[in-house]
Amino acid sequence: MKGRFVLPVLALALVALGGGAALAHYNGRADAAAPAPAPPPPAAGPGQKATTAPPRPVTPTPTPKPKPPPAPKPTPQKTDVPRSGAGTFTTARATGEAVGTGGSLRRYRVQVEDGIDVSAREAADEIQRILAHPRGWAAHGRGRFQLVSENADFVIRIATPDTADRLCAAGGLNTRGELNCETTSGVVVNLKRWLLGSPTFAGPASEYRHLIINHEVGHEIGIRQHMGCPGPGKLAPVMMQQIKGLHGCRSNAYPYDEEGIYITGPIVS
Repeated sequence: MKGRFVLPVLALALVALGGGAALAHYNGRADAAAPAPAPPPPAAGPGQKATTAPPRPVTPTPTPKPKPPPAPKPTPQKTDVPRSGAGTFTTARATGEAVGTGGSLRRYRVQVEDGIDVSAREAADEIQRILAHPRGWAAHGRGRFQLVSENADFVIRIATPDTADRLCAAGGLNTRGELNCETTSGVVVNLKRWLLGSPTFAGPASEYRHLIINHEVGHEIGIRQHMGCPGPGKLAPVMMQQIKGLHGCRSNAYPYDEEGIYITGPIVS
């Protein structure tokens, strides 16, 4: 009986050994194919600094700022004002809405002397804006105004100095080639003042035009007398002849101040 089990036991032992060798052979190949792990960096000894460099800070790339658009070139001021003109006028073919909060409606038309290189339509648009200004007559109940091209209650004319003198002289006024006036037929604006402003006015000619229109239309609505300076450093009344001197006042182109208070002064003429 014992002899029967020797061979099977021996066979099982050989199989077991062969399997182990095969397993060892397979594992050997797998271990050889795997990459060896990298050795850890050496630890810093006492008194030594770590050799690992800190990460470099990332500097953000600055976004280029857009260049601002070039500033518009200022419109050159016209200085070659003609002394005289044709004596005939072109009427602005324009109409507008009535502006104002009270008083009777006053319709006006705008005329420009021929040949003076000023657009009648553009002048009419500018005068319309002046009369609608929040510090003007219409905004404070001193009348309503409407731009028309015909059937007007009064006319606003822009004329050369010689023509302005002639029109003003018909109303008994001496404007000496320098001044504006208001007559029974309407307002006469001296082209020199319209284009150049006044040497006594601290502001551009475009602002001085407000003073021209507000002063002469002030006469048109019934303010016949001129005013003087109310005190040093105060705003000059619009009914003051500011071109003749400010007498300590500050130049001003509007009948009312920013709080809506009427700017007045002593009656002088």
